[in-house]
Amino acid sequence: MNFVHIISWKKLSDFIEDYPTSESSLKSWHKIIKESDFFNFSELKMTFRTADQVGNLTVFNINGNHFRLIAAIHYNRQKVYVRDILTHTEYNKNKWKEK
Repeated sequence: MNFVHIISWKKLSDFIEDYPTSESSLKSWHKIIKESDFFNFSELKMTFRTADQVGNLTVFNINGNHFRLIAAIHYNRQKVYVRDILTHTEYNKNKWKEK
C-alpha cells in the first residue's frame, strides 16, 4: 500500500486551534486520505461520497458540512495539497475561488 503525502498538516492544526469542533473530523479525514490509494476522483468519491470536484480542486464536507476543506489532489503522484479550510459561511462567499 502506498501512503498519500498530505501537504500540510500545519493548515489542519491551525484550523483546529481556531475551530476545536473540527478536530475529530479533520483527523479522521487526514487518516483516511493518508492511508488510501485513490487513483482518480471516482475512487475517492466511493469513500468521500459528499466530495465535489470544482475545477481542478476537490471540496470535502467536514464535520457534517460545518466546514469545507479545499484540496488540490495529484493522483498520479499521490499528493494532496490542502489549499483552504473554511467555515461553511466563508466557503459560500466564494472568495476562495479568487486565489
